[in-house]
Amino acid sequence: MSVDHYENFPVASILMPRRLVPAVEAIYAFARGADDIADEGDATPAERLAGLAEYEAALDAIERGETPSGRMFARLAEVVRQFCLPVAPLRDLLSAFRQDVVTTRYPDYASLLDYCRRSADPVGHLMLALYGAVDERNLADSHAICTALQLINFWQDVAIDIAKGDLGRIYLPLEDLEHHGVGQHDLRTGADSPAWRGLMAFEVERARALMLSGAPLAKRLPGRIGWELRLIVQGGLRILERIERAGYDVFRRRPKLGRADYLVMAWRAMRM
Repeated sequence: MSVDHYENFPVASILMPRRLVPAVEAIYAFARGADDIADEGDATPAERLAGLAEYEAALDAIERGETPSGRMFARLAEVVRQFCLPVAPLRDLLSAFRQDVVTTRYPDYASLLDYCRRSADPVGHLMLALYGAVDERNLADSHAICTALQLINFWQDVAIDIAKGDLGRIYLPLEDLEHHGVGQHDLRTGADSPAWRGLMAFEVERARALMLSGAPLAKRLPGRIGWELRLIVQGGLRILERIERAGYDVFRRRPKLGRADYLVMAWRAMRM
């Protein structure tokens, strides 16, 4: 499955048991489709919200034990029944996508974390449910990893997000911009300044600390899911290193992983 637009979704890799692949694909298709409604094309906000309402109605039907119309929704209903998956995380995803339609700025870190709680954490919750590994400690660590991945993706895509729509999107908390002396105009112009580097160094370290706080989950979970998660953790940490090595200049070249990085990630995953 392509992850060009939804990088933080743990896709059906070679480490995933084949029996779970159809379930992951069904969840991914739902999330990808809803995210595209919120983000892609030139639909009006009202049209986007109406499209997301159809997804919400499908979840209502699934919760009632019905099979909604449409192949994608029918596949999701089957997966929810087969694995006894909670529907609440799927609703949280829709809540975040609706927020994307109407919200382009986050005043503080707390409001950004609340968005990540609904846009990223549900993915980890659903994956733990597929593996039968949901408990309070696992969920807490999973949330830390997923939120960290979401933040890392935001720091990668500052230049991409500021170019979206008329106003552009800024996921960097506005209070952090103000504290470090960085203006919204600086993001539009790609200003590479000491103030910008100070801001990004702060955000990178905050995401790294969050990722490391959840990393013990990868060592607790047995078998394939543990190895999959080790690689996901190391991938996120490696992107942060790429941002640092670029001098925090994410405007001229988006930091991303290459073939050599995957070898480093595999080595570090084995040493965890």
